[in-house]
Amino acid sequence: MDQIKIGKFIADERKRKGYTQKQLSEKLEISDKTISKWERGNGFPEVSLLLPLCNELEITVNELLSGERVSEEDYQKKAEENMVNLVKEAQENRKKIILSAMVALLTSIAAIPLFVLSGVLAMESWMRLFLIIWGLCILVIGIVIACVLDRDAGAFECPECKTRFIPTMKDYVMGPHTLTKRKLVCPNCGAHKYCKKVLTK
Repeated sequence: MDQIKIGKFIADERKRKGYTQKQLSEKLEISDKTISKWERGNGFPEVSLLLPLCNELEITVNELLSGERVSEEDYQKKAEENMVNLVKEAQENRKKIILSAMVALLTSIAAIPLFVLSGVLAMESWMRLFLIIWGLCILVIGIVIACVLDRDAGAFECPECKTRFIPTMKDYVMGPHTLTKRKLVCPNCGAHKYCKKVLTK
């Protein structure tokens, strides 16, 4: 999905209806910051808001996902393209998550022997220090790559307002987590809760 195109379409349709961001946000019972975020292409409406938003703007979900008005002749074709794009996005994000786990595993496999060798074998101090630093560098680089891949794969969904968002790298790294959830601050409602990892934005 082209979030920039969709955001511009939402803005155009809102203006066509004569709504300000504040007026549209009140009708949808969300903050005007969320509308602004959508229109800038920095986010996408959660599933529960798709129909209410489309009803207010008098557009179809298919048109929203396409980011443009769709003629009756093209409707079926666009619907199929949108479905394919959603499936493709989920598959690509699943691959990123798997790749992230593989990078973390391979990094550990590469670094741990260096730590073991530096502690077990008899060697000069500078060589021991070199092995430890080398092992730490491999570990840090691997963890950074794994974190970037995982953070960018899909999004996190707030349990309170259901907004989907991508956290900053600092928030992502500092947030306590389980395998499928991470404690983050929602940019929409401000809740500081465990947010579920989802494969689509």
